[in-house]
Amino acid sequence: MTPQPRTPIRLPVFVEVLGPVGRRLLALGIPMGPDTLMTVRGRSSGMPRTVAVAVVEVDGRRWVVGAYGEVNWVRNLRVAREAEVRIGRRWLRFSAAELSGDEATVFYRDLLVPYVDRQRPILRSFVRWLLRDTLADLPAAARTRPVFELRAQPG
Repeated sequence: MTPQPRTPIRLPVFVEVLGPVGRRLLALGIPMGPDTLMTVRGRSSGMPRTVAVAVVEVDGRRWVVGAYGEVNWVRNLRVAREAEVRIGRRWLRFSAAELSGDEATVFYRDLLVPYVDRQRPILRSFVRWLLRDTLADLPAAARTRPVFELRAQPG
């Protein structure tokens, strides 16, 4: 059985409009919940590409989710297998391993849902609204929204 090709998931309008503003605020060091900046080498150009992503951190482990499916940063990270991520005020280098479908389902069920539930009420409500499709069907989310575990590299 051939895997279904993944396609990008339509970005909410507010993400398209506010995304550049959010990236600028993050670049200035203004905290925005789990959102941070990640730089990945482009798969074709080899040039560094910086994007805003949400990093899920649980018990010292970190993951990044392709919430909008097969977007460019997901494809780049899949090829590069490493990225620099801004944690606090420091840029740290991470290797990135994509989770299999079964591993992603476990991630969504056992880590993401409890992680969202632990957020402050306003943030929790917003994230639940934003992730409503993801949370409604976790196995489908695992098939369409790639998850990468980030592991710190020495140095």
